[in-house]
Amino acid sequence: MKRTALYLLTPLLIALSLPTLAEPIKRKVCVFDIVGNAGPIMNSARDWKTTALSWGLDVELLPYTSELIATEDLKAGVCDAALVTGIRARGFNKFAGTIDAIGAVPSMDHLRIISQVLASPKMADKLEGGNYSVAGFAPAGPAYIFVNDRKINTLDKAAGKKVAVLEYDETQAGLVSQVGATPVDSDVTNFSTKFNNGSVDVIFAPLAVYQALELYKGLSPDGGIIDYPLVQLTLQVIAKTDRFPKEMFQKSRSYFYENFDRFRQQVEQESKAVDSKWWVKIPDEDKAEYELMMQEARDQLRDQGYYDADMLTIMRKIRCKLDASRAECT
Repeated sequence: MKRTALYLLTPLLIALSLPTLAEPIKRKVCVFDIVGNAGPIMNSARDWKTTALSWGLDVELLPYTSELIATEDLKAGVCDAALVTGIRARGFNKFAGTIDAIGAVPSMDHLRIISQVLASPKMADKLEGGNYSVAGFAPAGPAYIFVNDRKINTLDKAAGKKVAVLEYDETQAGLVSQVGATPVDSDVTNFSTKFNNGSVDVIFAPLAVYQALELYKGLSPDGGIIDYPLVQLTLQVIAKTDRFPKEMFQKSRSYFYENFDRFRQQVEQESKAVDSKWWVKIPDEDKAEYELMMQEARDQLRDQGYYDADMLTIMRKIRCKLDASRAECT
């Protein structure tokens, strides 16, 4: 009887000794993609979602074509995290949001080093804490100046022209006013329409949206794209700190860094749709003028509280690491 009882109890004893697999945590993430559910940002978010399952996180992705509504739904608790542009993310974390500071990141190579730095556990204190934490960022491509008249190829010639600026980013309106142009409040859902129908003369945009937003309409027939990137735009995952396990933030940031080159290739592939005839070359002396203007603007916006001083210092060190001949490095 004793042997029989032990035999019957063996499966139960084995079951009790095995670790219990926890149910994955279910969370919702608002994803801004101007193209919608079939857009490239949503497709990348799906890859992140698949990997997140290995962290015990079951994500439901909610597509948004309005970035404003996506961020408002994040604040309201409709979603637990949101994938939005770095400019919009600055309102949640100024340190990471400063990556998109004007002229601070000259190339993708610079941005890749920044991604590596931010993926370090040593940076957690800057990216976590408070109501919101940064769970990763990805490149969205460099932003260029699009003009409806290629004669507008210097700062002086921009005077008097109408320039679309993001109404929620006070830094843009100030910069445009400094060169004597007129800022026209816009957002990511209508700035391209204003350019295409001639309501504004100038916009700032990444090449990746050239095809999706039909920017060739605004460029035709005499427009151009100034061959000098002003900003390396990013997409950032902003999450409610208390809705996720702390270790998830580090895992997610590491994921984005490890996949940086894949995101970069996607952006560059989309940029190939731009017809080479639109490019407008500018003299080196004009580029030097742009650099000086943007450096002064960054310092001013830092002093006004828009940019984070520590992030600006990190990015300056990276610029000098890749090009020690820059004036700011001597």
